[in-house]
Amino acid sequence: MDVQTAVWTAAIVLWVFAFLTLWSGWQRMRAARKLTFFRLRRERMRVAWRLVFLSVALCGLAWWTMRFGEATVYRMYPPTPTITPTSTVTPTPTPTVPTPTPTVTRTPSETYTPTSTSTPYIPTQVALLFEGTLTPPSEPRFSSLTFTTALNFRTYKPLNPGEVFHNPIERMYAVFSYDGMAPGVQWTALWFRDGELVHFETKPWDDPTGGYGYTEWIPEDPGAWLPGTYTVYIFVGTELVTSGSFRVEGYPPTPTSTPTFTPTITPTPTPSPTRTPFGGSPFPERASPTPTTSTPTSTPTTSS
Repeated sequence: MDVQTAVWTAAIVLWVFAFLTLWSGWQRMRAARKLTFFRLRRERMRVAWRLVFLSVALCGLAWWTMRFGEATVYRMYPPTPTITPTSTVTPTPTPTVPTPTPTVTRTPSETYTPTSTSTPYIPTQVALLFEGTLTPPSEPRFSSLTFTTALNFRTYKPLNPGEVFHNPIERMYAVFSYDGMAPGVQWTALWFRDGELVHFETKPWDDPTGGYGYTEWIPEDPGAWLPGTYTVYIFVGTELVTSGSFRVEGYPPTPTSTPTFTPTITPTPTPSPTRTPFGGSPFPERASPTPTTSTPTSTPTTSS
């Protein structure tokens, strides 16, 4: 039985005892009210109220067990991580400053053979961001990494772990157990894809000395999950404490763009004004009326 199951079992047992105690107190209280002797009735009521208060206390203890029981157990009995010897770790590429090789063609069926020519180290651009202590007070112990695309954040249990994942992928978690850590110690997680640094996080340690932890990568663009072999290194200070690899197959989906209709405006030709030669009339010519010729007529007069 693991710690989570034991804690939940204890909480359920406390809830059951609280209910039974409350029921017993209620029954005693009803029976005491029917007694005719005052002293005997008061004694029975006192016992009944004690049972009621005990049930309230059991309810509070059950709630505390469900809320803080698991964390308290891990604080008293830190989990013992399973250390994977360095010699059995899958050879990993040299974590150098990203220098993409233009001749490499990544395909879903690509077979990548990593080379372990040197010990992994923290790149300079990452080391410049250090803020915490580089030397821990004791030697920390980390387990091997478990990769998953979904995680139960209450128990740190991977929901769908694996070593090969298929696109589309939105996020990835590298889960581990640890012991011997101290607050303020600088820790760093480096994510490589086929030897190319694609993501990192580094900060002072702010978790308990032992328990479970994880590092994650959630790129803004899901298209960043290109096929290939991904390797994650975890450093405490400048010392490598654990690492692990997984593969991504298949290309991420290409976002489809919706065509935007842009209306085309056809210009309407504007008639050009007809210029009138200088000295001419700006108005259109009108037909001149035909002049009429009148012929005078003479009327003869006779004299008497």
